[in-house]
Amino acid sequence: MISITLIIIAITAIVSFISFNDRNTFDKLSFIPSRMHELKSEYFRFISHMFVHADIGHLAFNMITMYFFGSEVERVFGSTTEFIIFYLLAGAMASLPAFQKNKLNSSYVSVGASGAISAIMFVLVLYSPWSVIYLKFIIPIYYILFAVGYLAYCTYQSKHATDNVAHDVHLWGALFGLSYMLIVHPESLSIFLTKITDVPFLK
Repeated sequence: MISITLIIIAITAIVSFISFNDRNTFDKLSFIPSRMHELKSEYFRFISHMFVHADIGHLAFNMITMYFFGSEVERVFGSTTEFIIFYLLAGAMASLPAFQKNKLNSSYVSVGASGAISAIMFVLVLYSPWSVIYLKFIIPIYYILFAVGYLAYCTYQSKHATDNVAHDVHLWGALFGLSYMLIVHPESLSIFLTKITDVPFLK
């Protein structure tokens, strides 16, 4: 049976490619806090923006990351329904701080699944802290070290960056992923504490 991860990737790719060639679709699905605040509606944008991306590079990076990590989290949950709920809820919750911060900022527009994907990545930090992942798909690094660096980087960039990357969404997505697991799956903490002491380079 095809995994829900691949289905999400396919839907996201289709919607994103449509929006690349149709500005009207892009505008209808993007996350625009000022419009949502002014109209007191269109809250579907908390979800819909996850299926739209700025360009092919943005889409490719997010979906490749989703491909490598999503199926693993599916196995952790063992429930397709929970995985779907988690994914959509993560994307929405990761955007809540941005909504509060930018509801009067008419120039703020955000798209992409980065918040939800950050949440997915941080689920696995609890289960495989010493697994090796590849930064930018090239540089090997232990997962736990990547996670600490990622949180520090996103925290700093969310306060100081002047680029168009939603660093705060990445940060809150990661924190949501950790919080969800510790609350809904408290056994994940015991698993993490057991595995974090099993340091591979000290064996």
